[in-house]
Amino acid sequence: MRNRHHKLGIALACAAAAFVVVGFLLPAQQRPGPRLFQEVFTLVSSRFVDSLDVSALYEKAARGLVEELDDPYASLYSPDELEDFTITHEGHYAGVGMIVEDQDGAAIVSRVFPNTPSERAGIRVGDQIIALDGESTRGWELSRVANGLKGEPGTVVEVRLARPGAETSIDVRMTRAEIHIPAVPYATLLDDGAGYIPLLQFSESAAEEVEAAVRRLVDEGATGLVLDLRGNGGGILDEAIAIAGLFLPRGTPVARQWERVRSEMVYRSPAEPLAPDLPLVVLIDQWSASASEIVAGALQDHDRALLIGARSFGKGLVQSAYRLDGGYILKMTTGKWYTPSGRSIHRERGEDGRLVQAPDSAAADSARPIFHTDGGRVVYGGGGIVPDIAVAPDTLPTTAREFVEAVVARSQDVHLTLFDYAFELKDTVEPGFEVRPEWRDELYRRLQARGVSVDREIYDRAAGYIDRMLAERVARLAFGDAAAKRREIKDDAPLRRALELLREGGTQRELIARAEGVASGG
Repeated sequence: MRNRHHKLGIALACAAAAFVVVGFLLPAQQRPGPRLFQEVFTLVSSRFVDSLDVSALYEKAARGLVEELDDPYASLYSPDELEDFTITHEGHYAGVGMIVEDQDGAAIVSRVFPNTPSERAGIRVGDQIIALDGESTRGWELSRVANGLKGEPGTVVEVRLARPGAETSIDVRMTRAEIHIPAVPYATLLDDGAGYIPLLQFSESAAEEVEAAVRRLVDEGATGLVLDLRGNGGGILDEAIAIAGLFLPRGTPVARQWERVRSEMVYRSPAEPLAPDLPLVVLIDQWSASASEIVAGALQDHDRALLIGARSFGKGLVQSAYRLDGGYILKMTTGKWYTPSGRSIHRERGEDGRLVQAPDSAAADSARPIFHTDGGRVVYGGGGIVPDIAVAPDTLPTTAREFVEAVVARSQDVHLTLFDYAFELKDTVEPGFEVRPEWRDELYRRLQARGVSVDREIYDRAAGYIDRMLAERVARLAFGDAAAKRREIKDDAPLRRALELLREGGTQRELIARAEGVASGG
């Protein structure tokens, strides 16, 4: 009997203990506030099994608060991390020449800059970084991956990549270098007087570089312009407003911003336009985001540009940066962007909080909200910027894909061999050169010597693709990026369509009218 009472006493004691804990965790009719934080902080700093520096504990608490916002663009930068924050603004750093983004917890290459170690190594947009210097990146924060790629010029970094469609991983070895990232790497006149301006990013010099490019092309006799925003992930707002203002009358609305504390703000073009009447086409794709979408959306809403390509990314959230004590910077989402006509740039999110990248289709367009341009044209809302004319990029023929799949595991060796051979050939060619069959034969011999084993029949069937790679690389090394781009036009469907329409339309009104006829089947 005594034993039974003893056991009952223990059970009651346990129940009482459980009740005390539950009661402690859930005080009736009380909402957590500053006192809750202070009590937790005091207990952790004084009772946690491992001693913690108080300043470090405050930083952890601040980072935890930022992480709990469920804002994928919110970050707290320490003084040591500010290099990452300023790269986009300043446009230079020491590393390998790529930008990586977090996509569902994976570090994905979102841009490869020209004439950098990454480009020479054959790294492509969409590659996933799965290891650095032999260490798996699984579970790493994106900042750790980015910092691992950077370092002193002349030092080596080994990267393992997973490539979409490839069954095996790819090992790449690169030597870090000082990287300068121009906003406009080049500008050139293309067919029939069309000026071509590729804008890589909205850095602190973007508007200045675009303005200089427009002035030079106009002086050279440009009768129309193509502004290429494909792959441009955005950057500084003021640069976007200024670039749109190069083509719009002073005071024209460029973007609308809604925030909790200031309601709606309207950003307007700040100066007299440099090219108010020159026919303009803007190229966009699924990687055109943020500031790119502000420019494209404004020019479309005001009937100042014709948009060609694919629906843009849909990053319509406003990020603000705040300087804090101790040299920290807090970046977080504070509002949303809208085009002048009222279209929301932001795409809806899934349950995981990430952007939904739904495929585009005529049926999808019909379900989106309808808006109108200044001239009464229909444009679609629902997130992202929908182009006036959808043109998909050219796809590789089956024979080329067969070759790519055969060498994917040795892709770096292929690109290094190609680069070395093209470097030897660059001094032997004249503008307008044609790839010779013996070049293709010599490239195959060098690939074999480097240990890249590919069946000769597969190689020969991909002759057109091989010749294109050789021509592009030799032209770039011999005559520069502009010359290489001119050779690539035949393989760039959106740009080809832009040039065709510029040839047919003498004014912006005629250009848009021609495009409307194409869209309606006329």
